[in-house]
Amino acid sequence: MTERRIVIAGTGSGVGKTTVTLGIMSALRKRELIVQGFKCGPDYIDPSYHSAVTNRASRNLDSWMLTHECVLDVFRHGSKGADISIIEGVMGFYDGKNSETNEGSTAEISMITKSPVLLVVNCESMARSSAAIVKGFQMFADGPNIVGVIANKVGSEGHFQLVKKAIEQECHVPVIGYLKRELDIEIPERHLGLIPSIERGELNPFFEKLGDLVLESIDIEKLLALAVAKPLGVQRESSMFEPKKEKNVRIAVAKDAAFNFYYPENLEMLEANGVELVYFSPLANEELPAEVDGLYLGGGFPEEFAFILEGNAKVKRSVKNAIESGIPTLAECGGFMYLTETIETTEKKQYQMVGVIPGRVEMQEKIAAIGYREISGQNGNFMLKSGIAKGHEFHYSTFKAAENDVPYAYETKGLRGMKKEGYILHNVIAGYTHFHFVSCLEMVSNWIEKCIEYKNSGGGEQDEG
Repeated sequence: MTERRIVIAGTGSGVGKTTVTLGIMSALRKRELIVQGFKCGPDYIDPSYHSAVTNRASRNLDSWMLTHECVLDVFRHGSKGADISIIEGVMGFYDGKNSETNEGSTAEISMITKSPVLLVVNCESMARSSAAIVKGFQMFADGPNIVGVIANKVGSEGHFQLVKKAIEQECHVPVIGYLKRELDIEIPERHLGLIPSIERGELNPFFEKLGDLVLESIDIEKLLALAVAKPLGVQRESSMFEPKKEKNVRIAVAKDAAFNFYYPENLEMLEANGVELVYFSPLANEELPAEVDGLYLGGGFPEEFAFILEGNAKVKRSVKNAIESGIPTLAECGGFMYLTETIETTEKKQYQMVGVIPGRVEMQEKIAAIGYREISGQNGNFMLKSGIAKGHEFHYSTFKAAENDVPYAYETKGLRGMKKEGYILHNVIAGYTHFHFVSCLEMVSNWIEKCIEYKNSGGGEQDEG
């Protein structure tokens, strides 16, 4: 069976990878192909775009957080049933965890998945020099397979022809098309509050337009030919995502416009290991579902909906009662913020949240923390007893604890060294860190074990109060 997959890589950030990727996805959908999206690195926003265009859950491929074997398992799992997989790169093609290796880079992902690469080059204000750029990327490392180029931000058809002739003569790969710089196709500035508008379908006309533009000036038939890749072969071990147990516990998952940052694999790993996931919406004031044995409050942006969340007393009360009864809870970033006493916006307005974690969250104009993290548990963290998990932080707020002696949930290691963060009380594990469960499978088994213990104690049957 023919396998088609291709990496859309860039020479650097800002060259138009996402615009080109979404346009290609939309164009392929117009050809009635089933398209699976992937994004290199830890990113929630671009996969949200992908999912809106393809109608399939886009997935992250991260070779720093996950082993190469796990990356392949995620890729195989996500690609099932698709006609073609489109992998959007991150930053520049060779940029990753550090400047001395390919670790965590788009280049490494292309080699792990044995995927052909299309290089997106910003050709504004250059012609023959574009060939020098492509040549440098070709010669920098032996492993990646750069099979073609897309010229972005060209001034005209004539400009494109100059670029095309130079690259094809000097680099011996086809330039399969272009997008003009004067086209009104800039993606809305990426920010967390954009995702609800994506999910509401407000950007669908934009995606449609991108697909039409790509069909006009990029050779999709050539792209499909270049995307033909050697089969990855049979997986040596059984997939992590194959069901291993009958459903034996129920975990409630907050899922709505305020709480939607979940790696699909995190939820699927829980399901594969015997968890029935039950979704509810704090934004819709839906109480915690009945007879649940665990609670997962994922990331998002509760600050965008703080006024609504403050007024939804019914769900706040049900969450607080369940937590105080001991329900094993993981709260990541936005979920952590929701459990504090108040969220203070940049306009200094304060909104009352659930109030089980003593302290307040203060929003800032600038990013407070960003980057990869290696995480170990603190203070009897039941999810991270001995293992080291990997994840990332990305948030615009800071937490101000109500007392000095904070029972931290984690110790994290990033580029700027070690720090303690988060909060642990009752059976709540909360903090700013977003986890990838595949990096530390102990988290799944430990959480389920704690949920079973809670279930057997009768905790899930307590009154709402």
